[in-house]
Amino acid sequence: MIWIVFALGAALSWGLYGAMLHQGQVKLGNPMRALLCVGVAYFLIGVLVPAAWLWSQGALGGFNSGGATTATAAGALGALGAVCIIFAFRTGGLPTYVMPLVFGGAPVINVLITMWLHPPKHSPNPVLYLGFLMVVVGAAMVLYFRPQS
Repeated sequence: MIWIVFALGAALSWGLYGAMLHQGQVKLGNPMRALLCVGVAYFLIGVLVPAAWLWSQGALGGFNSGGATTATAAGALGALGAVCIIFAFRTGGLPTYVMPLVFGGAPVINVLITMWLHPPKHSPNPVLYLGFLMVVVGAAMVLYFRPQS
């Protein structure tokens, strides 16, 4: 059950991400400066930490092309998502609009893609589709009833 702690840590981190990224972008005055800072953070946390961890365990080798390609593509998708969020802010979107769309849409897309990549053994419960509808309605409600700035 420790995975729940890590999942909540990711939710907290990503929940703070949009507001802080927007604030940094405004303070820096240029979205590419903000993206560069995101890239530095990804490098420090996403490259140096695992490299040091793997090195300390003597496990720095052993990469295979399939896993490395797929994981690198996933990282590129994460970075592309950051670029899209930055440009959503740059073109007038505010975190109160952008982030509910991102975090409402991402789980639905994740479930659909995961079901496509790993087809379920049985038909999904029809309530799943009700959940998809609830995500859409929930995101619409968050956008409509958002706090006014």
